[in-house]
Amino acid sequence: MRYANVNIDAIGYELAPNVVTAEDIEARLAPLYEKLHLKPGQLEQLTGIQESRYWDPEFKLSRGAIRAGRKALDMAGFDSAEIGMLVYGAVCRENLEPATACAVADGLGIGSHAQVYDISNACLGMLNGMVQVANAIALGQIRAGLVVSCESCRQIVDSTIERMLAAGSMDVFKHCVATMTGGSGAAAVLLTDGTFASTGHRLLGGVVRNAVRHHGLCTWGPDTGIPASAPHVMNTDSVGVLQNGVKLGRETFRALQRELGWPDGQPDKVVCHQVGAAHQSAILGAIGLPAAKDFSTFRYLGNIGTVSIIMTAAIADERGFLQPGERVGFLGIGSGLNCLMLGAEW
Repeated sequence: MRYANVNIDAIGYELAPNVVTAEDIEARLAPLYEKLHLKPGQLEQLTGIQESRYWDPEFKLSRGAIRAGRKALDMAGFDSAEIGMLVYGAVCRENLEPATACAVADGLGIGSHAQVYDISNACLGMLNGMVQVANAIALGQIRAGLVVSCESCRQIVDSTIERMLAAGSMDVFKHCVATMTGGSGAAAVLLTDGTFASTGHRLLGGVVRNAVRHHGLCTWGPDTGIPASAPHVMNTDSVGVLQNGVKLGRETFRALQRELGWPDGQPDKVVCHQVGAAHQSAILGAIGLPAAKDFSTFRYLGNIGTVSIIMTAAIADERGFLQPGERVGFLGIGSGLNCLMLGAEW
């Protein structure tokens, strides 16, 4: 896919207020560590994550998305009445129905003419939303759209710790350790046809690839059958996800280079999905880019799912890591396995 008239006009984000360290998590897991003869420091050693953030208990997801969306609109000096599409792309949603996007649109004062809906695709939800907005702009259906997300890890981390303590087994520890890396936060990205402002970053295009035969490697429930049969449970085959995700990521990245006409050594900078140190090292090695071209936040924010790439790009921009005129790749890999990578000119 290629775009000629789609701009990223602004990115807004909201950090969750409560910092939770790896030591805090391990203190809660102390009985399990003692039983399995594990030494403190395992979480940071395995993942590279030192701390993450949680929302306050009972914090509403729409509230975080509204805050991030308002920041993006204010940053661009943009009237919410001009928004023709609002997409909420988080894994975490407030209800099965209505769409969480409805509460966000109401909070932001989005007009009655706008398309308002949720999408769900594991950690790729915001990137999928960007593609849908960009396609609508390219088709002339809308002039501007907003993609928002708010993720919360508190409930799943708390329930998983209880599960790990109750099981007391190394096998459960291995399948649950990835859940301990979760973080919370909100992000929003404003996309337009480029006629509203002289500034902005060009969205050039992107590619998708899938390896859906591996859809069972990482799951987060409950199921949504009627009736639902289980509480929230997350299981991750970390080794399988890493090996097969890196292979899929390499194939998708090469396809992105071909689609956008980028030679070896390009793009100038990348922002990967923020999983952890092993994933970062493996994916950069597989695609042949040095670590100096990647900006990461996972060490201090954890894995915030759909929010990670967009929030990390905003922080990278604030800190001057992304420079005007540079080619930037957003490299998304999500459970399923699905891969979506986008290219932009900053």
